[in-house]
Amino acid sequence: MRTPSWTEDELLLAGALVVRNGWRELRTSDQEVQELSELLRSLPIHEPSARTLPGFRSPASVSRKTADFMTNHKQYSGKSTRCGKPTLLMVDALTERESDMLQAALAIEEGIASGELQSLAPQPDEVDEAGVTAIEGRLLVRRALVRERDPQLRLWKINHVRGLGHRLRCEACGFDFAYIYGDLGEGYIEVHHVTPLHITGTRETTLGDLTCLCANCHRMCHRSRPGESWRTPAALRELIGKPEAAGH
Repeated sequence: MRTPSWTEDELLLAGALVVRNGWRELRTSDQEVQELSELLRSLPIHEPSARTLPGFRSPASVSRKTADFMTNHKQYSGKSTRCGKPTLLMVDALTERESDMLQAALAIEEGIASGELQSLAPQPDEVDEAGVTAIEGRLLVRRALVRERDPQLRLWKINHVRGLGHRLRCEACGFDFAYIYGDLGEGYIEVHHVTPLHITGTRETTLGDLTCLCANCHRMCHRSRPGESWRTPAALRELIGKPEAAGH
């Protein structure tokens, strides 16, 4: 069995370590490398059999990955090491969106330390059709999807909207399931966290954190591009040229 390729979550954590070290590589003997090696081996991403491989995310492999980040940074004047496209994309993301990326890395570290992320089952749609997740990484996307599929959370938001006398409409494109599908669509809408969970952290969800979306807009809010966080409904409205839905 071959050692699995590095995932976005793993690359994010390794890259964040390099950024915090002033874009310098770290040696195998460094304590930060030792700790990251242990953390990567605990992530609930790869099959258990992969974790038994001798070189799987060993301190030496982590050190080599930090060298990839350092030498492929555009300000590095020496010869760059050879690495895959995912690493190069993560270098760009960390360069262009350092604050967001470091926050996402911290959220993964805290989620692993608390045990929350290990307990989450894989979710449909946590990886898009290209196999690339958003900057939050697969684990934070998984956490977001688990929360958004919580039936109590969805019912709470729906009851709030109806209590205000509004129709259940997508807050990005205005789609109304009941209007289009009649009784079949009555009461149906999906619920989405407006702000990425790596920013809000693990605090208690409020109604202001949630928005109603149709299935298409929900997917487009989560759909990833390398180095890009998910989109807010407001950003999606601007993208599709729709005014804000009034009286939803």
